[in-house]
Amino acid sequence: MEPPENRARMTSDVEEHAVTRDPLVPLPRRVEVAIIGSGFGGLCMAIRLQHAGIEDFVLLEKEHEVGGCWRDNTYPGAACDVPSHLYSFSFERKTDWSRRFAPQAEILHYLRHCTDTYGLRRHLHLRTEVTGAAFDEAAGLWRIHIADGRTLEARVLVSACGQLNRPAWPRLPGLERFEGTQFHSARWDHGYPLEGKTVAVIGTGASAIQFVPRLVPRVKQLFLYQRSAPYVLPKPDRAYGWFERALYSWLPVSQTGSRWWTYWNHESRVLVFEGPAWVRGILERRFHRHLERSVPDPRLRQALTPTDPIGCKRVLLSNDYYPALTRSNVEVVTEGIREVTPHGLITADGKEREVDALIHGTGFQATDFLAPMRITGRGGRELNEAWREGAEAYLGLTVSGFPNLFLLYGPNTNLGHNSIVFMLESQVRYVLACLRVLRERNLRFLDVRPDAQRDFNARLQRGLERSVWAAGCTSWYKTAGGRNTNNWPGFTFRYRRQTRGPRLAHYEAV
Repeated sequence: MEPPENRARMTSDVEEHAVTRDPLVPLPRRVEVAIIGSGFGGLCMAIRLQHAGIEDFVLLEKEHEVGGCWRDNTYPGAACDVPSHLYSFSFERKTDWSRRFAPQAEILHYLRHCTDTYGLRRHLHLRTEVTGAAFDEAAGLWRIHIADGRTLEARVLVSACGQLNRPAWPRLPGLERFEGTQFHSARWDHGYPLEGKTVAVIGTGASAIQFVPRLVPRVKQLFLYQRSAPYVLPKPDRAYGWFERALYSWLPVSQTGSRWWTYWNHESRVLVFEGPAWVRGILERRFHRHLERSVPDPRLRQALTPTDPIGCKRVLLSNDYYPALTRSNVEVVTEGIREVTPHGLITADGKEREVDALIHGTGFQATDFLAPMRITGRGGRELNEAWREGAEAYLGLTVSGFPNLFLLYGPNTNLGHNSIVFMLESQVRYVLACLRVLRERNLRFLDVRPDAQRDFNARLQRGLERSVWAAGCTSWYKTAGGRNTNNWPGFTFRYRRQTRGPRLAHYEAV
């Protein structure tokens, strides 16, 4: 079923900062580098290109402003679950974060700050949606197709689309018949008045645990439809005082120390996913203490107790989610949804609950990398054909048969324990090293060898098989066939070491 169209307007803050630009502003005919996407990955790539003295590039963004998922996810309570000091570029520190875990608006402001500070808007083409790209092997160029019919040639194509940009809508019988209001959390309808309404929330993932506590005081009744209970741990969040912010500003080394302490503290958490069972046991006991303190009712506590091993799905952080579910106007529904009616939902037990609105907190199509773009490589082979059994890439960055194409936050580079910004900076450094090789050796293209890609992914999948992610649960980390295409198994410093620069023996250099 096609998702219901709901292009809700962003908050006034987003509208105020949006840049008005003619979507038909002429693109250059040819550039050295074309970057798709302007979230953390795209902006990092653009800034580092400038640092390397490369100005011949464009940033192609389908939406009205930069920001990626932090532009799109404006739902109430949206915030990061990685500490602020670690969730920023190493070369552009922010010393005045308001909280230990930054809210969405502050992160979006930081990304706009980076865009303006480094003068990226002269390279930025907003409302410019890429529908596909085809590689011309003879010319060594990517021909990029824009939705409005324009084309662009680039020597190197960098996808910075990320993994969390296309909302996943639930496949429920009768969903299209619902006569009330419905929207996805990543396309929040800020114009819909929730006060006094009866609302159904479908899904209990990372977004839902943030917006549900904000809705409960506003709505008349909230039904939370839970397919499986997540692990929710306390969030060690707090506001930074004026003295701390002043100290970080006046003495930058203090924030550097905080950043490194946070990094190594989080890096050790990889043991939860790949270490012995007793390590997970420590975290599970912490979870149960949090649940027992927050939820006095034993029946509700039982409904909120996960059945999967901790870490098998994303571990969530919140201090107000469980207390919100104990409110008298909240019902946690664990029966599966049988169908949607024009006025509500019927569960497997035959009970219908009438609602005014449906809010889908059902996450993203995280395993469909680069979709819906049509990417064609050497010999006319399409990327979706190469990935028919699940996406894979060498180092999560390059795909055999698709020369000079680099994927930021590509297959198997997601993390369950540390900051993705660290991974992105590692990947950008690798792309720049490949660009230097192309320039210095006067190469037409670099194409990773199929055996190098195959061997890398065989080792990677063996590592994943030893992790808790292979414990049998279903999650957005996996394809329908059960292949984990999203997560990196191991320490991030090991990934950084592997991406110091290209091993040319692993590439066909033409």
